Amino acid sequence: MSAKPTSWLRAADKPRIAITAGDPAGIGPEIALRAAADPEVLMVCDPVIYGPSSPEDLSRFAPGRVNGDAGRAAYDAILRAVQDARTKRVGAIATAPINKEAFALAGLPWKGHTDLLAHLTGVERAVMMFYSDALRVVLATVHIPLADVPAAITRQSIEDLVRLTASELPRFGVAMPRLGMAGLNPHAGEHGLLGVEDERVLRPAVEACASRGIDVRGPFPADTIFVRAMRGEFDAVIACYHDQGLIPVKMAAFGKAVNVTLGLPIVRTSVDHGTAFDIARKGLADPSSMIAAVKLAARLATACP
Repeated sequence: MSAKPTSWLRAADKPRIAITAGDPAGIGPEIALRAAADPEVLMVCDPVIYGPSSPEDLSRFAPGRVNGDAGRAAYDAILRAVQDARTKRVGAIATAPINKEAFALAGLPWKGHTDLLAHLTGVERAVMMFYSDALRVVLATVHIPLADVPAAITRQSIEDLVRLTASELPRFGVAMPRLGMAGLNPHAGEHGLLGVEDERVLRPAVEACASRGIDVRGPFPADTIFVRAMRGEFDAVIACYHDQGLIPVKMAAFGKAVNVTLGLPIVRTSVDHGTAFDIARKGLADPSSMIAAVKLAARLATACP
């Protein structure tokens, strides 16, 4: 049995947190409801669910099936939650997973929450960070084909990412962030023998940021940098592409990691997993990551001015 949760807030100080239910054909509504009823969540915030979550609402969507109507319903919930966050009706948003194919079937052009939220809030670039006690990882690229990654990584994009990460981490209690850059190629390119991007793009970007006072080093081989971070050498690792960063963080903290969007004018957190259509409405979904996402959203909302 877990210890009795301790709140850092008085009841009058608790923020309202929007929980979007995600794709109604997946596990999102189930984990949203369970998170909203969790005692540790209720100790730190007043949760409000956006999107289909009641049995009557969900009866319109077949569980486990990709559907354009479900994609549209998930989008509508996100839209309303963002509007309420921007007008301060809620202090933050915690999102359940959506399905990219369902979005496409609904005629929506966005590949996921990150680019949609950037569009809705009017920012040029939003960044995905996976946050856990064990490991924190920031992604330089997200939902693009692996073949497109080298061209998508430029010196300017890496410099911008390093600066954004260094400026955002103090909100998470890291006053003086120590950042490590993962190499793109095996052995971080082996001085150009195994690929030129590490020496021509990543290293100059890291050195430029370090010259401006940011504590960042690399690029280092990706097969060891995450272990070094878990041992305390770095507060966060910048990964070049989706799977390079998500495989280690999910190995280290699956179900406990939280997806946080950096660079937005609102606070947004999310789960570290997908819609899990295969277990939708079977009572098997684990709400742990959703609970962690809501609790972190409450903490960040409380810390924001």
